[in-house]
Amino acid sequence: MARNETRRSAQAPDEAPALSRSLTTPLLYFFILGDVLGAGVYVLVGQVAADAGGAVWVPLAVALLLALLTAASYAELATKYPKAGGASHYATRAFGPFAGFVAGFCMLAAGIVSVAALARGFGGDYLSVFVTLPVGLVAVVFLALLALVNARGIKESTRANVVATVIEVGGLAVIVVLGAWLLLRGDADPGRLVQLGTPEKGVAAAVLSGSVLAYYSFVGFETSVNVAEETRDPRRSYPRALFGALATAGVVYVLVGLAASAAVPTARLAESSGPLLEVVEAAGGVPPRLFSAIALVAVANGALLTGIMSSRLAYGMARDGLLPAPLARVLPGRRTPWAAIAVTTLLSMLLALTGSVATLASTLVLLLLVVFLMVNTAVLVLRRDPGRADHFRAPTALPVLGAVSCVVLATQIEGEVWLRGLIVVAVGAALAALATARRRRRGDVPHERGV
Repeated sequence: MARNETRRSAQAPDEAPALSRSLTTPLLYFFILGDVLGAGVYVLVGQVAADAGGAVWVPLAVALLLALLTAASYAELATKYPKAGGASHYATRAFGPFAGFVAGFCMLAAGIVSVAALARGFGGDYLSVFVTLPVGLVAVVFLALLALVNARGIKESTRANVVATVIEVGGLAVIVVLGAWLLLRGDADPGRLVQLGTPEKGVAAAVLSGSVLAYYSFVGFETSVNVAEETRDPRRSYPRALFGALATAGVVYVLVGLAASAAVPTARLAESSGPLLEVVEAAGGVPPRLFSAIALVAVANGALLTGIMSSRLAYGMARDGLLPAPLARVLPGRRTPWAAIAVTTLLSMLLALTGSVATLASTLVLLLLVVFLMVNTAVLVLRRDPGRADHFRAPTALPVLGAVSCVVLATQIEGEVWLRGLIVVAVGAALAALATARRRRRGDVPHERGV
């Protein structure tokens, strides 16, 4: 989720574009698809089954539709203001620097939480095929190793990502094929595909609760707005690439959900921290060690990319005076932000030791819902600014429904997760107030609202 952020950290937000406009529509499509088709589905299918029942594909499809609502808002804003900064930039233009800081801080916190969730997923059932170790210990060592790769340099990290993305997409294709094979030979139960609800929840509550977790599998598209400056024709290319990539990911995820639910009893799927491995074991023919290795690559890749994004965002905010200045320190030789890497890694370690995968994923979703609510409302506020000619314009109903969907999904998040999320938002608000006060004392002029 961070390949784009690291290439632009040194460019001032108001400078004329200095980046090469080399991204075509197909390249942008694969960029977004690579961000979205990440590790979430490898870890969370079982958790979705626990919340929604056997019809795992239903909350996955609902989550796709809800993600498309907010994606329409991003498409309008990214083509209207094709600059780096994403949600923070849009919130600043619409509501002022305080809201912009809160949006940026929530994105930073979401990245740290996501890395923690993936670290716990790495130490689960997929790893246990090779060796059994305490999940907490594995998470700490795993995060330390990722920090070292991150600190080594962005070139090495992005090269590793290209290979890892191909591998993780191949792993999902294997699951779809195995599920179809099980159905054809009569060893799967298609009846589970229509079983919605649990003894504790009705159908509607189960679908909404499962959709909160399924939403995690679609996050990543929001970071693509930062490469709008590097796209040859963002007004034409960005909407096509964005909606095409999300639709492709949605089809793949729904097929994976159908395969997993039909192949594996719901209770067994819900108890596993490596749910797709259960499909492999049920089908046979594919060595469990091989698929586990693929899943571990997917989880590690997702954690690495998100860790890069978090550390660079923390570095950029520190460089701009929005976070403590020491976070802007870099290694003299490698020119990587070692202080930001160290701090974001330590925070991810702490979260990985104190929360389950489901709790951490729900916390991430809650933080992103705050950001997405700002983005959907910013679209409506910024309609008074004509912006650049011929930008994509979403039907008014879509950002309205997108904002409503954020509120509805937030009501399905548990109290423990809300407590974590509110603490993060409160810290962000306090830091935003301090940053705004410092800016006023220095006499800095913030971006004018709505322009």
